[in-house]
Amino acid sequence: MTVHAAGELTESAESFVTRLEAAIIFPLMALLSAVALLVFLWGAFQYVANAGSDDERTKGKRHMLYGVIGLLVMLSAYTILRIAANTFGVSV
Repeated sequence: MTVHAAGELTESAESFVTRLEAAIIFPLMALLSAVALLVFLWGAFQYVANAGSDDERTKGKRHMLYGVIGLLVMLSAYTILRIAANTFGVSV
């Protein structure tokens, strides 16, 4: 078993977290944000295109609401990850 200095372990952990964020977490968050935006835009399209039907306009409103909620959730997750990274001194 190899004994490492504390600085080496910290650098190794920081490197791992940085690679994990760059390769998985932030691309996944960007993808989910794009999906939320598309849901919102689809809802707006449904709302405008079906102006004569109350049921279809209600579906459009619901999609727009879900899209906004999705965008807020993704923005909150991104903010929490940034705050946590800064708190623990991990550069991202």
